[in-house]
Amino acid sequence: MVDYHGANNQSLYSAGEQQTYMEQENDWDRDLLLDPAWEKQQRKTFTAWCNSHLRKAGTQIENIEEDFRDGLKLMLLLEVISGERLPKPERGKMRVHKINNVNKALDFIASKGVKLVSIGAEEIVDGNAKMTLGMIWTIILRFAIQDISVEETSAKEGLLLWCQRKTAPYKNVNVQNFHISWKDGLAFNALIHRHRPELIDYDKLRKDDPVTNLNNAFEVAERYLDIPKMLDAEDIVGTLRPDEKAIMTYVSCFYHAFSGAQKAETAANRICKVLAVNQENEHLMEDYEKLASDLLEWIRRTIPWLENRAPEKTMTEMQQKLEDFRDYRRVHKPPKVQEKCQLEINFNTLQTKLRLSNRPAFMPSEGRMVSDINGAWHKLEGAEKGYEEWLLNEIRRLERLDHLAEKFRQKAAIHESWTDGKETMLTQKDYETATLSEIKALLKKHEAFESDLAAHQDRVEQIAAIAQELNELDYYDSPSVNARCQKICEQWDALGSLTQNRRESLERTEKQLESIDELYLEYAKRAAPFNNWMEGAMEDLQDMFIVHNIEEIQGLITAHDQFKSTLPEANKEREAIQAIQAEVQKIAQYNGIKLAGNNPYTTITPQSIDKKWEKVQQLVPQRDQALQEELARQQSNDHLRRQFANQANMIGPWIQNKMEEIGRISIEMNGTLEDQLTHLRQYEQSIIEYKPNIDQLEGDHQLIQEALIFDNKYTSYTMEHLRVGWEQLLTTIARTINEIENQILTRDAKGISQEQLHEYRTSFNHFDKDHSGVLQAEEFKACLISLGYDVENNKQGDAEFARIMGIVDPNNSGAVTFQAFIDFMSRETTDTDTADQVIASFKILAGDKNYITAEELRRELPPDQAEYCIARMAPYTGPDAVPGALDYMSFSTALYGESDL
Repeated sequence: MVDYHGANNQSLYSAGEQQTYMEQENDWDRDLLLDPAWEKQQRKTFTAWCNSHLRKAGTQIENIEEDFRDGLKLMLLLEVISGERLPKPERGKMRVHKINNVNKALDFIASKGVKLVSIGAEEIVDGNAKMTLGMIWTIILRFAIQDISVEETSAKEGLLLWCQRKTAPYKNVNVQNFHISWKDGLAFNALIHRHRPELIDYDKLRKDDPVTNLNNAFEVAERYLDIPKMLDAEDIVGTLRPDEKAIMTYVSCFYHAFSGAQKAETAANRICKVLAVNQENEHLMEDYEKLASDLLEWIRRTIPWLENRAPEKTMTEMQQKLEDFRDYRRVHKPPKVQEKCQLEINFNTLQTKLRLSNRPAFMPSEGRMVSDINGAWHKLEGAEKGYEEWLLNEIRRLERLDHLAEKFRQKAAIHESWTDGKETMLTQKDYETATLSEIKALLKKHEAFESDLAAHQDRVEQIAAIAQELNELDYYDSPSVNARCQKICEQWDALGSLTQNRRESLERTEKQLESIDELYLEYAKRAAPFNNWMEGAMEDLQDMFIVHNIEEIQGLITAHDQFKSTLPEANKEREAIQAIQAEVQKIAQYNGIKLAGNNPYTTITPQSIDKKWEKVQQLVPQRDQALQEELARQQSNDHLRRQFANQANMIGPWIQNKMEEIGRISIEMNGTLEDQLTHLRQYEQSIIEYKPNIDQLEGDHQLIQEALIFDNKYTSYTMEHLRVGWEQLLTTIARTINEIENQILTRDAKGISQEQLHEYRTSFNHFDKDHSGVLQAEEFKACLISLGYDVENNKQGDAEFARIMGIVDPNNSGAVTFQAFIDFMSRETTDTDTADQVIASFKILAGDKNYITAEELRRELPPDQAEYCIARMAPYTGPDAVPGALDYMSFSTALYGESDL
């Protein structure tokens, strides 16, 4: 056997591609041929494919594994599909001749870069169907599929991509492989319709009729495309997964049949590409010409505007020119800069495209070269720079003039504002009715005005200097500046004369009023303190007073008597003050002086002094009466305090003594529990009989509240304190009686003897150090230890103590009452009923059933207790339940608090 494993593997593909290709395709899966349906499809397809080439040499095969055994038709097939001559075959009939011919064919296949795996000449000569089909598949791959190339993919992937691209527009077609995707026949019809639409009416095909679709495609391909029928529709439809090699072989024939159309399409695309490049270049040329023309025209219009140097008269007009220039810079020029840049980019791009497509370089029309545009742009920027410099210089000149004019107007306005009303002020005769202080104030004010007038002299001189400079610089509004400056100077001279006249009048009037002023001053010095004394006296006489005892009201009466003793001396001072005012009037009348108004040193008039003195005279007896009335009220309040205190000082100690007696009774345990209960009830009756004393005290307290008495120095007891004590006394006696009653119930229920109760009380009292009636946790623990309980400070003892505290103190208050202590001790020492015992009793009544009926309860229990149970027992829901069955178990556990009823 000839070994082809080491055959020459050179091919047109790289080593990596060759290896991948051969691993995926040449190493075909022979196990698939074990499927009879696939083997049948391969035989039929491969036979038809070989005959499509052998018929070009005037021959064909009938049985693929028999007709290739001598190697002659195999060599002929390879010559036809490769177009090359193979070595001369041997015509002998012996086995060796056949093996040599097959080896020549296999050598030729290996020379084409195909690696034959486990295929030897002996298997072909022996008619091995698997090896023969594998060899033919290898030939098909190499000469029909390997050279297929679509978008950098080749062989099987390239053929699959070609099918996907061609069938993509068709509905119900989704080519993903070379088996299932072709089973309904639509993909075959789509390939034909894509290249020869006149041969197939694709819209009439139905996806649910694959046999018709396949037969239609195979018949059209055989009749019009010279593609022999390689498969039967029934073979494809009847197979769960058609043979991939058979489908690929069939599809490759379609690819080669349409390759001519592909070449024509490629040629058309090439022409379109060339024409598109040419059209794009022409479009770029036209765009360049238009853009260049528009840009040059804009430059031509803009340069004259930038060269205009006609100045404006006002700053506003020149600023508008500058704003227009800024708009040109911000708005109009930037797009043109972009256009110029884009123009150069388009020109360079166009020249590059022309050079790459072997076209001649573009030559713009005359005057539109890039250099022409650059020259025009340079001229534009020169005019722009000169225009900007001229604008800035002109604005600076007008800015200087506007600054001077504005400075003139500002200083003139300030001066005119300052002089406004000054002539009226200097000509008024306000000093004729003024007081001396007002005259002195007017003189001071006038002196300040003279200083201010002198200070404004510099401003007037500056205004005149600015007006002169504006005239010299030929300011356009000089006439109005001159008129305003002249008016300011004339007004300034007039103000100087009026100022001197007013000073002389003020000094003359000042001397006439100085003599009267001394009397006014003396009047003011004496009237002010006397007026303050009277106002204070009126305030004190009308002041509301609040006193709480007799001592306070007596102090107020004493102070009032002292005030009344000062009234005669005060009246003498009033008469002296009035005499000073009379002297002022006398001097004014004698000298013919017209007094301007009231005393400048005070607002206190003689009339107001007399009026306030009369008011004081009226208030003194009224104050006497109010003080006497308050004295009588305080004497009455003191009587009420004493009355309440006498009663409270008796009731308070009585309540305290009773509380202590009750505590001793509950602790000492003299006699039996019944004796103690009788004794306590007698105490309770005596306390109830004491209630009228409390009611009488409440009446006295109500009188004190109505009199608004808030303190009582005769007792430390308050009504609230006594009420609380009384209520505590009633609560304590009731609670103590209840405790004794509960102890009796516990004793009778648990069978505890009087001696045991006495022992419990003795232990409890011994550890109740503070006699509070309860044991704290540590006190209770010491008591338990004394009784023999193991609750020492260790882990086990702590757990036992916690359990016991949970029984005696379920609310976690931290204290244990005597009743809880008795309950615990009785529970520890006596037998008690449990929930289990009650359940067992109910089970006896129910006849050993898990439930009980209402009839059984009424039969076994007293009527009231039977109805009590029936009303509270839940219906029984167990598996043995009967109508009317009641659940006595949950009822029993609920009685002992182990679950909710």
